[in-house]
Amino acid sequence: MLVERARSEGLQLTGQGGLLQQLTKRVLESALEGEITDHLGYEKHDPAGKNNGNSRNGTRAKTVLTDVGPVEVKVPRDTAGSFEPQIVKKRQRRLTGVDEMVLSLSAKGLTHGEISAHLAEVYGAEVSKQTVSTITDKVMEGMAEWQNRPLDRVYPVLFVDAINVKIRDGKVANRPVYVVMAVTVDGTRDILGIWAGDGGEGAKYWLHVFTELKNRGLDDVLMLVCDGLKGLPEAVETVWPRTIVQTCVVHLLRNSFRYAARQDWDKVAGALKPIYTAPSEDAATERFLEFQESWGRKYPAIVKLWSDAWAEFVPFLSFDVEIRKVICSTNAIESVNARIRRSVRARGHFPNEAAALKCIYMALMSLDPTGKGRKRWTMRWKAPLNAFQIAFEGRLTPSNN
Repeated sequence: MLVERARSEGLQLTGQGGLLQQLTKRVLESALEGEITDHLGYEKHDPAGKNNGNSRNGTRAKTVLTDVGPVEVKVPRDTAGSFEPQIVKKRQRRLTGVDEMVLSLSAKGLTHGEISAHLAEVYGAEVSKQTVSTITDKVMEGMAEWQNRPLDRVYPVLFVDAINVKIRDGKVANRPVYVVMAVTVDGTRDILGIWAGDGGEGAKYWLHVFTELKNRGLDDVLMLVCDGLKGLPEAVETVWPRTIVQTCVVHLLRNSFRYAARQDWDKVAGALKPIYTAPSEDAATERFLEFQESWGRKYPAIVKLWSDAWAEFVPFLSFDVEIRKVICSTNAIESVNARIRRSVRARGHFPNEAAALKCIYMALMSLDPTGKGRKRWTMRWKAPLNAFQIAFEGRLTPSNN
């Protein structure tokens, strides 16, 4: 096999005649053979195809440019001339689908070994884990460019959340990876970056992240929604003094139930609802005092939880219902996190921080392949953005000049 030849004969990995080119040729020709079999309806040399009106008619050589260099493939033909190959289309001279296939499988959470096994099973091509790693490592250049790209001058909302990943650094331990997602003035979603924390996230850590975003051109943020992350409000105030920090109400409720007995969940939920649905901060304060009087003795931890988060809880109460609906929780980023978690869980743990960030980056780049999600986002944010224009007059502009 090719891998054995590489070991015994010293076959080079890249360049003309290298291992990657030969593997690409084998994968493409196997796929093309599968396509013409589907088109004709019978396997090669199968008697069932005799006198059926159409048959194989040899091959024609074609050179396509790929990410591993020019590759010559033999494209099968049929006597009727009706075969239209898809993986290497007629007149197509540039092909990146092989690498994209590997990257797509990796983004879905498959390990390098699983990708190698998949290619062997489906295409009969022996692609080593090292070769897969070589292909996926190419995304790191794109990741560095993406992480440092210029940003818009202003964003209506930033959502900040964290994903825990297992990284083996001497021993396997959980490490937070933070994701910052923005809603643009056009109502689209934009992931601004990912950062691996060391467990000591505080004002100093967040100051570093937000300063980086400001250095990339982000001058103003209207509102920032988070899950009560330690030290975050202080860092926001240092970088963007006018930004309103809003804690996630959904997370506040979830954390409240952790301190309550299961049989009291419905009652506690009913008692808390008038607080976060109050028409004003004063009304919310009155409802909170009522909750404290009714439940404070039994669940003092819930009272303390809401008291500690009060300054970051109340801002959304000053806005109309359209703004309230989109800033009262980090739900807007949850679908992104769910996609990341699927990829992370499939890997188990990572050998280092770079491997974890690469996996998460590829998962992010594979979001919304059809573009339907982008359309839903834009429609969902039309009303809130109009409300933001009024509430933050003069700060939110229709374009980023």
